[in-house]
Amino acid sequence: MSKQQIQQNSVVIGGGIVGVCCALYLQKEGHQVWLIDPAKPGDSTAKWSCGQMAVSEIIPLSKPGILKRIPGWLLDQKGPLALRPAAVPTILPWFLRFVANARHSRIDAIAQAMATLTHEVYRDYAPLLAMCPDKSLMGQRPVIEVFDTLRGLEAERKHLQLRETLGFYTENLNASDIAELEPALAGKFSHGLLFPDWRAVSDTRGFIAALTEAFIRQGGIRIETEAASLLETEQQANGVKLRDGRILPAQHVVIAAGTGSRHFFRQLGVRVPLTGISGYQTLLPQPDVEFRHSVIYADGGFCFTPMTRGLQIGGTIEFAGPDAKPDFRRADIILQKARQLVPQLNIAAKEVGVGHRPFLPDTKPIIDRSRRLKNVLMAFGHGQLGLTLGATTGRLIADLAVQRPTAQDLSPFSAYRFMEGEHA
Repeated sequence: MSKQQIQQNSVVIGGGIVGVCCALYLQKEGHQVWLIDPAKPGDSTAKWSCGQMAVSEIIPLSKPGILKRIPGWLLDQKGPLALRPAAVPTILPWFLRFVANARHSRIDAIAQAMATLTHEVYRDYAPLLAMCPDKSLMGQRPVIEVFDTLRGLEAERKHLQLRETLGFYTENLNASDIAELEPALAGKFSHGLLFPDWRAVSDTRGFIAALTEAFIRQGGIRIETEAASLLETEQQANGVKLRDGRILPAQHVVIAAGTGSRHFFRQLGVRVPLTGISGYQTLLPQPDVEFRHSVIYADGGFCFTPMTRGLQIGGTIEFAGPDAKPDFRRADIILQKARQLVPQLNIAAKEVGVGHRPFLPDTKPIIDRSRRLKNVLMAFGHGQLGLTLGATTGRLIADLAVQRPTAQDLSPFSAYRFMEGEHA
């Protein structure tokens, strides 16, 4: 490394999975990095996720016919997808953009763009995980999806075919296959899929914490506070002012704070329709039921993920509006459905949580450079794929920081796509 590289100071705002991966990749370029987040390492949105490396989850959440389903979401607050009636006025502009992406042409374009990122996930995580003493952080078993009926499976067929054209494959499972893979579900399902290229982490909180420890061991500094503003001069950010008044000088700043990134939009000169969609989870420390794989129950709208800290059950999505308070009754709804399926679950000492997924209407993240402040980079809006795309985003952000051509075309992930006439 050159002396100039070693002297570069970078500040990453946001210590979740995307932020810590950006910090690690900047370290690989020889930067001295400060990581800013008010929460403890691991206590982020990705902690309350299903923990899956969902590399073929490239189909946007908006799908054809979604407009017809909205009344049902308003009426059925117990369903896997719900829309709070009180949130409708504030979320309506975002929702109209969201629905506009339900066209087949938009779905194809979004899936193709996302696939360019997700194909790189394991390659990009490899050098980061090599820094961690625990080599079991990322599991090696594939992920399973089960369906109540053949009709439910067939409804996904077109999207499965699109995934296959983009290089992702699935295997059909019958009743005996499911029983062999997951004895706890024996006799309960006759239709399923195996995702051979998916993986699940052993502990979502521990995964992020381990990467953060690796960052600190290499000389990184993590500060538990909020970033208040960017200091700027001549179209550059020359530092970050913290909530406690401290100032960190910086040659590069990365905004990777999930929904909290909205705080900086005015300074960055962007208008981005970023909203938080709530995803609820329940953790059972001693479930008394063994799950060998992460299992998605498609018709139930949730998944089971075995972790070192227990069995995590979750995945229900709620459109609640900006800064809405969590409704933990939704976590109880998930648990009730899980117990109907697996009655022997031990729910003692359960823990509930919610992650506010930072979603954009086209479900693509932003990986870009600010045009107003040329040395500020943006990495947010990953929706349900923050854990999956953390390392790939970190690599791309480091490329942008050192002005190296990126292997992937980043134009689909521009922060300005919502300001330039694209219906995204």
